[in-house]
Amino acid sequence: MFRAEIIANNSVQDDIIEVLEENIPGILYTIQPLAHGRGGNDYKLGSGTWPETNFILVSYIDDEDKDSVRAIIAAVKKRFPDEGIKLFFVRAED
Repeated sequence: MFRAEIIANNSVQDDIIEVLEENIPGILYTIQPLAHGRGGNDYKLGSGTWPETNFILVSYIDDEDKDSVRAIIAAVKKRFPDEGIKLFFVRAED
């Protein structure tokens, strides 16, 4: 089992959820809808100077779904190359 963490601009949240639900039946996840921070190119602080914000999606997935999640997020990143979409996996125990 893996913990998948997806961090991305709020503008692509619906797109990411849609393709995950379409391709991984029964996927369960938690969303932290507002995340502030600094990425590679700029800040996401929800302020007048740095108005954008990120979200964090966390899902515990079976080993056999790891490659699917990676491919799904790679496809979304290809559609939205400037939205700072990041995917991380951490081994998890049930």
